[in-house]
Amino acid sequence: MNPIVERMRDAVNRHDPEGMAACMRTDYRSDQPVHPNRHFVGNQQVIANWTEMFKGLPDLVAEVVAEATEGTTSFSEWAMRGHYPDGAEFEFRGVIVAGIEDGLIAWQRLYLETVEQDSAEIEEVVHQLSRN
Repeated sequence: MNPIVERMRDAVNRHDPEGMAACMRTDYRSDQPVHPNRHFVGNQQVIANWTEMFKGLPDLVAEVVAEATEGTTSFSEWAMRGHYPDGAEFEFRGVIVAGIEDGLIAWQRLYLETVEQDSAEIEEVVHQLSRN
């Protein structure tokens, strides 16, 4: 596993937003292509975001399911689980594509979504997507 991805995972599992930000350049760029309004620049926003996440998910645990690095680009699959304070389950999965420069994460494109256990079956989703 790429060492910076491993450091990031370990910081998440320590519930250490500052440690997460330390894995990134100060001018870090975050994009969520399927949610363009979630774009931000700067590792200080990472601290704000993850402080809130850890407050709401006090037992959150992250796993890197798979990771491959090609040149300066890392492709990693993540699985995160935890519970809200009321006991409700939380599960988040997806892929992160990251650009690594000088041993730090310079940018990421996050394709992470909350797992929907009760989502529609594939035929219904295809019907909705195709508008047929």
